[in-house]
Amino acid sequence: MHAAFFALLGASLARFLLRHPWLELGPWVVALSAALAVLYVLPVPRRLAWLCSVVAVWMVLVVLAPSFAWCAVPLFYTGLRTLRPRAALVLVALLTVFVVVAQLRLADGAPDPNLLVAPPAVAAIATAVFVHAQRQAERLAATERREGTLAERQRLSMEIHDSLAQGLSSQRMLLQAADRTWDADPPAARRHVRTAASIAEHSLAEARRFVHDLAPADLAGGGGLEDALRALAARESGAALPVGFRVDGPPVDLPDRVGAALLRIAQGALANVREHAQATSAAVTLTYLGDQVVLDVADDGRGFDPRAVPPPGARGHGLPAVRARAEQLGGTLTVESAPGEGTVLSVSIPLEEPR
Repeated sequence: MHAAFFALLGASLARFLLRHPWLELGPWVVALSAALAVLYVLPVPRRLAWLCSVVAVWMVLVVLAPSFAWCAVPLFYTGLRTLRPRAALVLVALLTVFVVVAQLRLADGAPDPNLLVAPPAVAAIATAVFVHAQRQAERLAATERREGTLAERQRLSMEIHDSLAQGLSSQRMLLQAADRTWDADPPAARRHVRTAASIAEHSLAEARRFVHDLAPADLAGGGGLEDALRALAARESGAALPVGFRVDGPPVDLPDRVGAALLRIAQGALANVREHAQATSAAVTLTYLGDQVVLDVADDGRGFDPRAVPPPGARGHGLPAVRARAEQLGGTLTVESAPGEGTVLSVSIPLEEPR
C-alpha cells in the first residue's frame, strides 16, 4: 500500500506538470508533493497527529491540483489502520466527499455520473477489503491461539503423566507393599516406607520445577542424561522390580530438549512397566550411534499386542505421549512386544535437525 501511495503521488505530479507547464502554482505543487512524501515516511510516536498532518497536506494539494485526489485510496487504508472503526469510517466518508468535489472541479462542471459514483464505489470496496482482511487476520490469530493452547495442554498432560503421576504410582505400590508386610516383616515395611518418602521428595522437586517450567530435576544438577537415567534406575529399583542401566557408544552432548524428552520417556515407560507389565526386571539402555541417540526400555513382563486397539474408555497416556515426544524431535518410536514375551520400547532421536 505504501508503494501504491508513492506511485499515485508521482503519477499525479507528472500529470499536473504535463498539463500545466511551470506556472505560478507549479512550485507550490512540487513543494507540497515533496512535503507529503517526506511526511508520509516519517516515523512519529503520535499516529493521530501524523495522520491529520498527512490528510491536511493532501487536501491542500487537491485544492491546488485536483488530479491528486486519487491518492485518497491509500489514505483510506491508513485511516482504517490508525483510527477506531467508527472514526475511520467517518474519515473515509469525508475523504470521499472531498474527492468527488475535486473531480467535479477537474471536469470543469461537465455532468458526468461516473464522477459521483466511482469515488464512493472505490471507497466502499477499499473499506470492505480492509475489514475482510482484518477479520481473516483475527480468525487466524484466534486459531493459532487455540492450537497453541491445545499443544500446551498436551505438553502439560505428558509432563504430569511422566513425572508426578509416575511418582505417585510408585509411592502407592510401595506403601501397599509396606502395609502387607507391616506385621510379618517390619524391617522390609520400613524400607518400603523410606523408599516411598524418597520418591515423594523427588516428586516434590519435580513439581516445583514443573511449575517454573524448568528442566527435569534429575537434569538440573548438570550431570547429563546418563547420570539422570542412572539415578532414575536406582530410584525405581526395588525387590519387586530391579532396574538396570547401561550406556553404549561414546557419549556426546545432547541438546537440553532432547535430554529432557528422553528422561521423561524413560520415566513414563518405567511407570507403565511397574503398573501394567507385572515384570520381574527391567533395563534401560542409552545408545549413541553418531548421528542419533537411541533409548531402549525393556522388561520381561506379560507383554501385549501393539497392534491391538485399546478398548473405549481405557485410560493412560503412555505410548501416545512417548510417540508425541519423539515426533516433536523428529524421532521415531518402535514397540516390540507379544503376549507373554515382555516388551521393548525403543525411541530413536536424530542428533541433526531434519532437513
